[in-house]
Amino acid sequence: MSPRVKPVTFFGIGNISQKEISNQQLHSSPQDKNKNTARMSSSRKVVELFYDVTSPYSWLAFEVLCRYRNVWNINLKFKPAFLGGVIYGSGNHPPALNPSKLLYMVSDLTLLSEYFGVPIFQKSYLPEKGSLNAMRFVTAVSEREKQGDMLERVSRELWKRKWRSHKDITQPTSLTEAGIEAGLPSNEVKEILTLSASQPIKDKLKSVTQEALEYKCCFGLPFIVCHVNGKSEVFFGSDRFEVMAYFIGEKWMGPYPYNPIAQK
Repeated sequence: MSPRVKPVTFFGIGNISQKEISNQQLHSSPQDKNKNTARMSSSRKVVELFYDVTSPYSWLAFEVLCRYRNVWNINLKFKPAFLGGVIYGSGNHPPALNPSKLLYMVSDLTLLSEYFGVPIFQKSYLPEKGSLNAMRFVTAVSEREKQGDMLERVSRELWKRKWRSHKDITQPTSLTEAGIEAGLPSNEVKEILTLSASQPIKDKLKSVTQEALEYKCCFGLPFIVCHVNGKSEVFFGSDRFEVMAYFIGEKWMGPYPYNPIAQK
């Protein structure tokens, strides 16, 4: 007998029936529901950010959530994932393959960079190099540096290299430079690079990527999952913060919560 599927509310379209959810496969598996319940054993609101440093929209979401984590009193969890795996696993296609989407993204990111105050200085095209090595490096940092903010700092440095300075983030030398710029000693960066090539780290990155895909409605990054009072809701992209705030019972005050009036 198939497990019972609970109704889910999707903002903007109301409640979807059990039958419709089953047909569209938009529900999580029973295993996912158990994991979600465990995550919400604390009364604090949990927000999970699945991201890839090759995604500029992930950078926007990353910075805004970092600004709001104390304002909203959320437990912000960073989940490094592989965008290529999400796109392939969901049956999606890279936006750069569609000239119309690519043209729109160039204009869209310019405006969003100004609005959110995140320095994305992009060329007239999107780089085609993949992010697998970079995300394995980030995953290794996540596994090794579990205390403190080193994962946040390394991720930000890689975004800055790719989207602000247009430097390489695929080669060991580039990753070493990023790690040192983020504040890691050179000997630790060397150890993290070695760790990033290990099978446990490769498996960890695959696991987190698959975790995002198991939500069924994940087709790109950033992918944000909010857990409040035993309920979960997912959001795609960097333009859903107002609705996200509504779901978690908080207030969206624009991209600068500590100074809502200022925009620079």
